[in-house]
Amino acid sequence: MEIRTDIHVESAKIQNEIMNFLGLRTDELMFEYSGVDGKTKLDLITINPRHNQSFLFKSISGFDKTDVLHKMLDYVRTHKDKESSFTIQWMMKGMNELQTSYFRAKNMYDAMDKLYYGRDMNNLTVFSIVLNPVA
Repeated sequence: MEIRTDIHVESAKIQNEIMNFLGLRTDELMFEYSGVDGKTKLDLITINPRHNQSFLFKSISGFDKTDVLHKMLDYVRTHKDKESSFTIQWMMKGMNELQTSYFRAKNMYDAMDKLYYGRDMNNLTVFSIVLNPVA
């Protein structure tokens, strides 16, 4: 007899694995799901408590919620080997302090997309973007 796993229990378990692997707390990570072209899209968003800003970690599409979660778990386990590290220095309108954020991305355009996610581009000034040397 096959025992079916409750989709909510399985989803919570995988989300917890992702959070633990990244070393983040529940108030530092958001799982945002949406439907796009008949597929499920997961935007994994990190929240930096130091400057109280959120950033896109990765966007992944799949067949359903558990499919995108499994793909995201695989991504977080392997992204450091597959993507480059970037440092971006930036400032939001109304802030009076230069901020520094770090991103893993395929290229600088991908890193900028992660920075600008959910923001009005006119309210943010980027002062520098640097490809970090490989250690």
